[in-house]
Amino acid sequence: MSDCLFCKMIAGEIKPDTVYEDDDVLGFRDISPQAPTHVLVIPKRHISTINDLNESDAELVGKLFLAAKQVAHADGIDDSGYRTVMNCNAGAGQSVFHIHLHVLGGRGMQWPPG
Repeated sequence: MSDCLFCKMIAGEIKPDTVYEDDDVLGFRDISPQAPTHVLVIPKRHISTINDLNESDAELVGKLFLAAKQVAHADGIDDSGYRTVMNCNAGAGQSVFHIHLHVLGGRGMQWPPG
């Protein structure tokens, strides 16, 4: 989508601080980090919200989590622990309408998250 911030990153129009990339997934550092490690992992195919997923997207969503695992390992937070979060729609905190998995770690996490 031409007006999607993340699609512009995928297209190379905006250069994120990339920490992971493969054919289907892009991972980059959040510009407003909420933890020492805060990486967004996104599919290279535009999907607006979790509500727009269908059964054929199951493998792609799985790839987001496998990329999150690699990001956590690369940042050295895989053993100490990390959180993955995917928000759906504005009421849950989604501000960019292209699904993205937050990978947060490097500090203690509390529950409930807020």
